[in-house]
Amino acid sequence: MSVENRAKMVVDKSYEIGPIDRRIYGSFVEHLGRAVYGGIYEPDHPRADERGFRRDVMDLVKQLNVPVIRYPGGNFVSGYDWEDGVGPREKRPRRLELAWRSIETNQVGTNEFAEWAKSVNSEVMMAINLGTRGIDEARKFIEYCNHPGGSYGSDLRISHGYKEPHRIKTWCLGNEMDGEWQIGHKTAEEYGRLAVEAARAMKQVDPTIELVSCGSSSSSMPTFPQWEVTTLEHTYEEVDYISLHQYYGNRSDDTPSYLAKSLDMDQFIRSVIATCDYVKAKKRSKKTLNLSFDEWNVWYHSNEADRQIEPWSVAPPLLEDVYNFEDALLVGCMLITLLKHADRVKMACLAQLVNVIAPIMTENGGRSWKQTIFYPFLHASVYGRGVALNPVISSPKYDCAEFTDVPYLEATAVHNEENEELTLFAVNRNLDDSLLLECDVRSFEGYQVVEHIVLEHDDLKAVNTADEERVKPHHRGNARLEEGIVNADLAKASWNVIRLRKK
Repeated sequence: MSVENRAKMVVDKSYEIGPIDRRIYGSFVEHLGRAVYGGIYEPDHPRADERGFRRDVMDLVKQLNVPVIRYPGGNFVSGYDWEDGVGPREKRPRRLELAWRSIETNQVGTNEFAEWAKSVNSEVMMAINLGTRGIDEARKFIEYCNHPGGSYGSDLRISHGYKEPHRIKTWCLGNEMDGEWQIGHKTAEEYGRLAVEAARAMKQVDPTIELVSCGSSSSSMPTFPQWEVTTLEHTYEEVDYISLHQYYGNRSDDTPSYLAKSLDMDQFIRSVIATCDYVKAKKRSKKTLNLSFDEWNVWYHSNEADRQIEPWSVAPPLLEDVYNFEDALLVGCMLITLLKHADRVKMACLAQLVNVIAPIMTENGGRSWKQTIFYPFLHASVYGRGVALNPVISSPKYDCAEFTDVPYLEATAVHNEENEELTLFAVNRNLDDSLLLECDVRSFEGYQVVEHIVLEHDDLKAVNTADEERVKPHHRGNARLEEGIVNADLAKASWNVIRLRKK
């Protein structure tokens, strides 16, 4: 094999980035399309439980081991009255939902979702409406959810059949308030003032909560990163995180550029970290602000179909991207990017979980299945727990239409000291040739390779359907360990998980 097809990596247990917060493997369920109705909830489905939730979907969500789920939006939240979704179902109103031009039946609301999240071993990251509402709604909502009893809001929850408070820890102060598409869009100054006052009121009700301030809707927003500077000058001392949102697509069918888009994600994260630290210095604060990348994914396949949807229907099939194999490769690269910033990115939400730009798809009344992106997310969530390490990587590189000096090898390593395990995550971006990986793991004495999982396919556009799972991982990777060096052939255009464990 030529030197152009070799990559080297050194992994040392002392070179730590930081502990990986389990919530980096979070997800997102919005009242949008079939995410809720026909996704997690379908009372007439053959596999619905006594509450109306689909057991087949719950089983798939449990496989992903998702620790936190953002709810109820998204753009939806900026026009949402939480009171519509509590109390007797037969008395709940049907509303015109302006963000996605649908009818919202409110058959699922706060209590039902909190109960469902618990059943899939997850916590709720709750968003509040700072679009059409504000401080008053925020304080009343958190009283309803978190106060134990003896007040109007908490007693109202108890009267609805939920004696115990939900104890929701993490709250988002609105959604994408920098976007002109957002109901109640604000300038940075307007949002900063509103958000800090809402934060103060909410923390008076429950001082134990943590809060996420709205960052820019994407790195391409014309107000980025000045939005972060202006809003954080108000919210910095009251919040614990600032949010980032980013989606990518391959509209020009340029796969080399597409698979390099995680470099853009990396730069976005670095810019937000630098901006947060600038505000910290300006305020002479001792507090370091962390990041919540609470919307990230591939999103572009469904754009044309969404334009054909008739408005004002219930749970229309919106944003139902059918993901192909190359999408799974980019999702793998994005997961690696999040792990590389585990010292500051403490939460992240794959947007979304079911049907809407999601790893899980369903048929109304029928089957559910795993999309191609299900697998890299599954592997990272299951095996990427512990401490993120900072490997030294030497890789051949390529240039493409949108980027230069793109490494063929995108990789990172995670050390789970408690389980005495080391996991290497690696994507080979080379579309034509395999890549020989030589990884020095000599600091992990007594470890041995126990598994080399590979996701590969000859057709970059291959998809999974209810009838056929064309893209799925195999365990025939050839990683081997000799004298402290892992050697592995990384197939062309492949996602790889190499697991080592102490003997």
